[in-house]
Amino acid sequence: MAREIRDCLPPDRNPRKPKLVLPRGSIDTHVHIFEPGYKLSPGRGYNPPYSTLADLKLLHSTLGIDRVVFTQPSVYGVDNSAILNGMAALNAETANRARAVVAITMDISDDELVTLDRSGVRGVRLNTDNKGGMPIEMSAIPDLAARIAPFGWHIEFLFPGKDIIELIPTFASVKVPISIGHFAYQPATAGVLGPGFQALIELTRRGNTWIKISGANRVSETDLPPYDDVKPMAHALIEAAPERIMWGTDWPHPNKYLVNPNDGDLVDAFGDWVTDEGMRRKIMLDNPAAFYRF
Repeated sequence: MAREIRDCLPPDRNPRKPKLVLPRGSIDTHVHIFEPGYKLSPGRGYNPPYSTLADLKLLHSTLGIDRVVFTQPSVYGVDNSAILNGMAALNAETANRARAVVAITMDISDDELVTLDRSGVRGVRLNTDNKGGMPIEMSAIPDLAARIAPFGWHIEFLFPGKDIIELIPTFASVKVPISIGHFAYQPATAGVLGPGFQALIELTRRGNTWIKISGANRVSETDLPPYDDVKPMAHALIEAAPERIMWGTDWPHPNKYLVNPNDGDLVDAFGDWVTDEGMRRKIMLDNPAAFYRF
């Protein structure tokens, strides 16, 4: 019997204008787009809702976000066409408006890597949390790092939160920068003293790891705002490495089936976590601008 692939929820189609006014030039470091006409991988874990570049532009104009990093979703496998075309379209409208993190296989040619780099690609995503998101074996990470190091790229990891202790030696050994999104899927109910979150803090302090304080709805006990249980996690990570913390919407919040947040609420949650204007600028602008080379 064929495995059923579930339809996940669409995003809130009516984003609310947040109370927080973001710094000019703010960067959303984690979005996907799902446009009609792009073939989905048969090995995917979910069916995404159509969430187009036009939808994303409306979202960002409402939230006050000027630049974006597209992250390859697992449902397209290593066909990066949707995000590459989205990035190209935005950069054609406004120079240096978009960057991307792609999925590749180890047989990619050096010429292809050069082309991707020139287009605005800045990293490779390895995703063990979603079916179809892991085209490269963990054992190949040293070779991958060697291939991408000349371009100044990083490796972005997504993984089940329970796996963090086992994965820490792998992360610590990577010879290029790494990024981890969504609080490394550490549940807020475990608190900042939980072993998984403490492992993340120690990894972050080592100096080669950038963290996205994104996906609050994925780690909070409630799924919906105000995300008070996530605030101590954000504070602890910022204290550990203020120069390597970034933020993203995670729009359109794929692989969710019960409820999705309004993205205006996510911006205001960030404003609640970070009240200092200088730190807001570092997280929303300075840190990601340096990391993704805008």
